[in-house]
Amino acid sequence: MKNVEIYTRPLCGFCSAAKRLLKSKGVSFVEVDVWKDPNRKSEMIQRSNGGRTFPQIFIDEKHVGGCDELMMLERAGKLDSMLAA
Repeated sequence: MKNVEIYTRPLCGFCSAAKRLLKSKGVSFVEVDVWKDPNRKSEMIQRSNGGRTFPQIFIDEKHVGGCDELMMLERAGKLDSMLAA
């Protein structure tokens, strides 16, 4: 599996949905809770080219987008190949 990182915040339904999808696929990921570490928000914005909404998801340093984009990749049948080692 590839390295997956997800920037989240508490009580975020989109964050929960994205994490649930990744977990259902057996994908381990690094979760960065921006509320616990506010300094990481500027890092998230920079890495995502200005993305300020949650979650922001990266697969092997490639910015995927948020929950909607992750779900679109899944529906299009492209997510599994992106996650494959």
